[in-house]
Amino acid sequence: MSDLLFARSQMAMSLAFHIIFAVVGIGMPALMVIAEWRWLRSGDPMQLELAKRWSKGTAILFAVGAVSGTVLSFELGLLWPSFMEHAGAVIGMPFSLEGFAFFTEAIFLGIYLYAWKRIPPRAHFAAGVVVALSGALSGAFVVCANAWMNAPAGFAMVNGAVANVDPIAAMFNDAAPSQVLHMILAAYAATGFAVAGIHAYALRRGTPHRAFHRAALQIALTVGLPAALVQPLSGDVSARGVAERQPVKLAAMEGHLKTGPAAFVIGGWPDAETLEHVGAIEIPGALSWLLHGDGSAVVQGIDAVPVDERPPLAIVHLAFQIMIGCGSIMAALSLWGVWRWWRRRRGIGSALPDDRRFLTAVVLAAPLGFLALEAGWTVTEVGRQPWIIQGVLRTADAVTPMPGLVVPFVLFTALYLGLAVAVVFLLRRQILKTGLSPVTLGVTNEMPIPTR
Repeated sequence: MSDLLFARSQMAMSLAFHIIFAVVGIGMPALMVIAEWRWLRSGDPMQLELAKRWSKGTAILFAVGAVSGTVLSFELGLLWPSFMEHAGAVIGMPFSLEGFAFFTEAIFLGIYLYAWKRIPPRAHFAAGVVVALSGALSGAFVVCANAWMNAPAGFAMVNGAVANVDPIAAMFNDAAPSQVLHMILAAYAATGFAVAGIHAYALRRGTPHRAFHRAALQIALTVGLPAALVQPLSGDVSARGVAERQPVKLAAMEGHLKTGPAAFVIGGWPDAETLEHVGAIEIPGALSWLLHGDGSAVVQGIDAVPVDERPPLAIVHLAFQIMIGCGSIMAALSLWGVWRWWRRRRGIGSALPDDRRFLTAVVLAAPLGFLALEAGWTVTEVGRQPWIIQGVLRTADAVTPMPGLVVPFVLFTALYLGLAVAVVFLLRRQILKTGLSPVTLGVTNEMPIPTR
């Protein structure tokens, strides 16, 4: 492997690892805040127990995410110095704001964890709301910076140097709104389905703490199902933006190899040399209709650009298919859940936690949100190649000239493996192995039962 490939592999591994914790940092605070809000309204001790347990899990995952995020910031400077030379002054604003959001989340998470008996219940709930909002803002600011790489704005190139920087225009670039919306929805859907899967599994096994897991499942589905339902609409908006700004990326992810009316391609393996599909199912004109409302509209294909400006077709197309497949299954399961909920409201059928078929489906779908997330980021990053900044700077020109990049690749791989083992151990010890007892569920020793 070349040093460029080692640098790209290290960055890919770091992003793939960190994004899990970044997403959980957005989704989990929403769950714990909803649980505490339900406790404030009802005085139900199980809701308080849920809020406390989820806050412990959030703290563990937040700490690991802080470590992996710090590593990423160093990697940007060490592995990609030319990128930082071009981009530092332009996208410094969203990164700085992300730092403020991160520290705000850390401070109020500390308050949330350790001030249960020290501040009034409603003030404690407000601290949780701040954690949830700052977590979402932190993710949004980072995505704004990434969106700028896909749609550069807010600067001019003068004699090969960045000039006339407008940080506001750079942060609020054309790609930012759709990418931020898509990412935030993905975070809520992935986290909600993962947590729902854990508690659905416990319910299927016949846990003695059925009421506790029912309450947890209800909250997780409240967050995950709506996000998964709306996500396909968000994806359609994002795809239209990609078609306008990055037609080569769209052609790669959709498997549209030759310029002309575009079919919707399902599955298959694109041959980069012959520009033909192997084993694909094609719906003629469907992609043209989705993008332009006309099945005969011409869409730019991969063949419209030179070979050295094409991304790796097979990787991008396969990742896109995985993302679409996982998202479609989650959306279909969400429709099923909403239909069952509506029938239950009308007095027909059983509640969702009592439907073993639905619980089985939720268990099986638990990892799909994170699979879709990883595949989606693969599409975003690999689909932009060979550019690190679209149309401005090539990835090969941005990498450090320092040799021997295999060494940090191996070291950081070991670091991430160690962090992964630590996370599993801590979560199992702090949450999964903690039994529920009458003392644990009692709230009189922790906080006064709130009054409505």
